[in-house]
Amino acid sequence: MVISVAVLFITVKEPKLYKKQRILQSEHPEWETWESEEGVSGALPREVKRSLIFILLSIFLWFMGYNAVTTWYTTYVSRIMGQSLGGASTCLLIATGGAIVSYIPIGIISSKIGRKKTILLGVFLLALSFMGTCVLTLTFDSINFIMFVCFALVGMAWAAINVNSLPMVVEMCKGSDVGKFTGYYYTFSMAAQVITPILSGYLLSAVSYKILFPYAAFFALLSSVTMCFVRHGDGKEPPKKGLDAFRSMDD
Repeated sequence: MVISVAVLFITVKEPKLYKKQRILQSEHPEWETWESEEGVSGALPREVKRSLIFILLSIFLWFMGYNAVTTWYTTYVSRIMGQSLGGASTCLLIATGGAIVSYIPIGIISSKIGRKKTILLGVFLLALSFMGTCVLTLTFDSINFIMFVCFALVGMAWAAINVNSLPMVVEMCKGSDVGKFTGYYYTFSMAAQVITPILSGYLLSAVSYKILFPYAAFFALLSSVTMCFVRHGDGKEPPKKGLDAFRSMDD
C-alpha cells in the first residue's frame, strides 16, 4: 500500500491536472450543466437517468451471479464432485488469469464496437460458461482441462463486463460528479456481494448444490435484459445519417 501511494504521489500531479481541467471546462461551459427536458439546470435528463438506473440494476444482477460462484464454488466442488479445495482454487485462479490477459484486448474491442455491445457479449459468454461448467461438474467426477477452459472463458467474460461498466456509469455525469457516480456503482455492486452469498447459500442448502450454476447463469442473463434498456454511456458514437454526417466536416 505504501509503495502504491508513493507511485501515485510521484506520477500523478493532481494540482496541475486540476488547473488544466478547470481551464478546459471554462472553454466548454456546456459540459458543466445538464439541461433536463423541463429546463431545470443541474439535473440529469430523464432519458439519461433512465439509462443510469438500468445499468446500475445490471451491475447488481451480474454481481449477484458471479459472486455466488466465487463464494460457493469450493464448497460446491467438495459436495458435488468430492474433490479437494486445490482443484477448485485452481479454477478460480485461472478465471482471474483469463481476466488479466483479456483486459487490454477487451479495451481495444470496446473502442471499436462500443461498450454496451461488449458488455452484452460478456454477459452471454458468462452465462454460457456457467452452464457449460454445470454440465461438466455433473458429468465428470474430477476437475479436468475442459473445466479450466470454461473458467478461462468466465474470466474473459468478466473482463468484458468490468472494463466497460464503470466507464459507462461515469460517462453519464459531468466531471464534478464522477465521485458520486462512482459511489453509485460501488453501492450496487457491493450490495449484490452482500446479498448473493446469503441468498444463494440458503438455496443451496434448502434445494441442492446443483442449482449454483443455473442460479449464476440466470442472474447473468437477467442483466442482459436490463442492459438492453441502457441508451447512454457508450464509448462508441453511433454512425451519423443524412446531412448530420457532413456537419463535422465544417468544424
